[in-house]
Amino acid sequence: MKTKKMRRLLLTVAILAIGYLGGRNNILQDITQKIPALTQSTTQQAQVSPDYQAIANRDFENGSAAYLAINNDKSQLTSADWTSEKIDYGQLDQLNRTTSATAYLSSRNLGKSEGRSRQVWHPTGWHNQPLVVNGRRITPQNRGHLIAYTISFNFDQNGHFQQGQPGSLDNPLNLATQTEYSNQKTMQIFEEKVRNSLAANKKVIYKVTTVFRGNELMPRGYWVQAISTDGTLNFNDYVWNIEPGVAFDYATGRSHLDANVQVKDNHPIVKGTEDTVNNIKNRF
Repeated sequence: MKTKKMRRLLLTVAILAIGYLGGRNNILQDITQKIPALTQSTTQQAQVSPDYQAIANRDFENGSAAYLAINNDKSQLTSADWTSEKIDYGQLDQLNRTTSATAYLSSRNLGKSEGRSRQVWHPTGWHNQPLVVNGRRITPQNRGHLIAYTISFNFDQNGHFQQGQPGSLDNPLNLATQTEYSNQKTMQIFEEKVRNSLAANKKVIYKVTTVFRGNELMPRGYWVQAISTDGTLNFNDYVWNIEPGVAFDYATGRSHLDANVQVKDNHPIVKGTEDTVNNIKNRF
């Protein structure tokens, strides 16, 4: 209904503009060409509903943005549910895949990336063979944390608050096969928002859901949403699990070079890994 009203409004503006400018054909053509694009954009945004299956069935279109806003970018979490620091890890499913993790966080859960130990767990779909893309050697797959290492300090492996514990590392419930681009660039946007909110002494609920299609072993994407108890932080987005220049078989996790896979840069590049922390002291 809103889309129809917008279209009628734009058409009215177009007609008035034509009359005012003496009916110049080039003005008419310019305006009428923009109307479908505007209404199509509005329709596409409205179609991204907060439904797991609907999201899983969406295909990434080459050249499009690295993430999508879900539910008009408004979290479906309830800020009043925050009572104390903890992480609720979803259990692995019948295919040994991660499901979700919901973290109830405060500034006490911030930490630094330095000194972390080596990880050896192989999440489902793990086939990490180095590739050379546009002259740059990459490892196309990372062990992607659902709840980032640097916001998981003072939790034990079960997600219980325990002072002095390092961040979550080689935890099968918190690791999935994620592309280098998704892990080190796109996820950074949302993890940085959470870190900044925690550094400002906000209390935050942060949920990450790995989105699989059918029985595929590599996630199609990561559904991230967060809300602070004071409402200053509030987002709901879907991060595509893609790598520019590389195509993946999500059923197995295997990959090959494909120059057609391109991503529209709609966010700043954040240097480092998902565990980079800027101007945040190590807190225990």
